[in-house]
Amino acid sequence: MGSKIFRKPAVTETTQPTIVIATRESRLALWQAEHVKSLLEARGCQVRLLGMTTQGDQILDRSLSKVGGKGLFVKELEVALQEGHADIAVHSLKDVPMDMPEGFELACVMEREDPRDAWVSSQYARLEDLPQGAVVGTSSLRRTVLLRALRPDLKIEPLRGNLDTRLRKLDEGQYAGIVLAAAGLKRLGLSERIRHIFETDQMLPAAGQGALGIEIRSDRADLRALLAPLADAPSWRRVAAERAVSRAMGGSCSMPLAAHATIEGGVLKLQAAWGDPEGATTLVTADAQASTDGLQAAEALGLSVAQALRDGGAH
Repeated sequence: MGSKIFRKPAVTETTQPTIVIATRESRLALWQAEHVKSLLEARGCQVRLLGMTTQGDQILDRSLSKVGGKGLFVKELEVALQEGHADIAVHSLKDVPMDMPEGFELACVMEREDPRDAWVSSQYARLEDLPQGAVVGTSSLRRTVLLRALRPDLKIEPLRGNLDTRLRKLDEGQYAGIVLAAAGLKRLGLSERIRHIFETDQMLPAAGQGALGIEIRSDRADLRALLAPLADAPSWRRVAAERAVSRAMGGSCSMPLAAHATIEGGVLKLQAAWGDPEGATTLVTADAQASTDGLQAAEALGLSVAQALRDGGAH
């Protein structure tokens, strides 16, 4: 009697699709993308990064306001989403244009890091310590008008490049000090470079500063659901109000505008400031507050603050 051969039944493996994250290749952008990657992997996802160089990373000899604005940092990433080379894009939210292109959406705003600005200098502990006429580096029109309101005697010079490049230029002695987002320094473990953090009554932050946003194509409902647990509702309400101010005022980096919201006891409080980049050092300011727990109400608060700025002379 012949022997029978028993074979194990074939095992069918279910391979989960890999989520591809489009990201800029600066050290800070890669940290942000790796942060999102680790959170998604902890939820059982397979994830890989697609590093890209954007126009904003390539054009370093002119200010953003003169070469196309902050959208230069996200356009190539959106093309990768559109063409299916990537599934999501991770952005510093202050670099994301206020109006998303048709077919794209902000699917998630994550818990916010410190939104304030940081003073970085090898010689001077605070802005107040600078001698008259000292050179301070920033390419942000917002920071320029705020610095000028604090110290009209200073010389504000352009400062472009990624975070490491800006710090190198400072260390080479090109500036007495520079102003950077505290969030980026903290995320990269460079907190020791911070000499002083400006309180918001001195230097009001940019809309969305310190927050990470995740962009998807609008037709990817599967990703919207997947990313929902990564969202932080209070942070999203705050930046929704801030971005609404900026959107209503024109929403570009050529707008010397600051907007910052906080939530205290369920009350959303929003402050904004606008300065004339060519004229007086006096700022136009506005603030408002409302009890709100939704994005639409937060945006409505932003619109009211924008109107108050316009009524005060901002344009």
